[in-house]
Amino acid sequence: MKRALAAAAVLALAVTGCGGKQQTDSPAASGTQSCEAGEGRITIATGNSGGVYYVLGGGLAQLISNNTKLRATAAETGASVQNIQQLVAGNYDVAFSLADTAADAVNGKGSFDGKPQKVQALSRIYPNSTQVLVRTDSGINSVADMKGKRISTGSPKSGTEVIANRLLQAAGLKPESDVQAQRLDLAKTADGMKAGTLDGLVWSGGLPTAQITDITTALKDKVKFLDITPLLPKLKAVNPVYDQAVIPAKTYAQPSDVPTIVVPNLLLVREDFPAGNACAITKLIFDKQAELAKVHPAAKEISKQLATQTDPVPLHPGAKQALG
Repeated sequence: MKRALAAAAVLALAVTGCGGKQQTDSPAASGTQSCEAGEGRITIATGNSGGVYYVLGGGLAQLISNNTKLRATAAETGASVQNIQQLVAGNYDVAFSLADTAADAVNGKGSFDGKPQKVQALSRIYPNSTQVLVRTDSGINSVADMKGKRISTGSPKSGTEVIANRLLQAAGLKPESDVQAQRLDLAKTADGMKAGTLDGLVWSGGLPTAQITDITTALKDKVKFLDITPLLPKLKAVNPVYDQAVIPAKTYAQPSDVPTIVVPNLLLVREDFPAGNACAITKLIFDKQAELAKVHPAAKEISKQLATQTDPVPLHPGAKQALG
């Protein structure tokens, strides 16, 4: 079953397209709606090909296609900021996003300065761990030590880039001038770390992330994770959604657990997303959670008890019905 669903997920990603979508359900409205998806096609904005968004997005697209009247496909993207911008523009129907980026979007802050975005959440899902990995010969033992160093801060317009810049600022550095910021996707970041053309990276993703595994497996003790939790108070002052957790030692075969900063992920839609579709997809996530976990273990951390905790992003009325 795992191989079949994973293969289907890859197929769903391979046939991705934007535009030309149609949904026959009525728009969201107050009151009880049918928790059944209408016919049509939807697209899901995910993230870098080496990340968990990409893997789970493909799996979710396949689950939707197999269990509803909707035909869903998933697309590789630069992730959170880009996802929200293109979701609002109508290029995608569902989008993965970090909760801090989504909060900026609805409040018109950060990358969305002065332009509040009309998005709503289907659910809070699994948390992203901030993974800061450096070469042991780089002389970097803290984020402040990244001054003058070659650091991958993630794809342009990604949630990783948002967090990377906030970490650097919390450490007293200017991202645009104090570090040699490399705005690379995860595949190019992994290549740079292995080739020695990068000194370190910041990555916000689920555990494990395949290309972080690739780096740690290839370089072994030539790389190490940083404990960035001393910067947590300054990040929480920017957005209270940030929290502390650990990257378990077994995740990447490290000598010990690594304290880190985590942030939840949200599944987003536009506020006019059909209520029946929203209800059906949200319900499917929890009814078929075990199947999603076969696609990627991060899905095990999706919790119905936490699903409605999306503030300040409003929960879509269809999702409220599914989670009620």
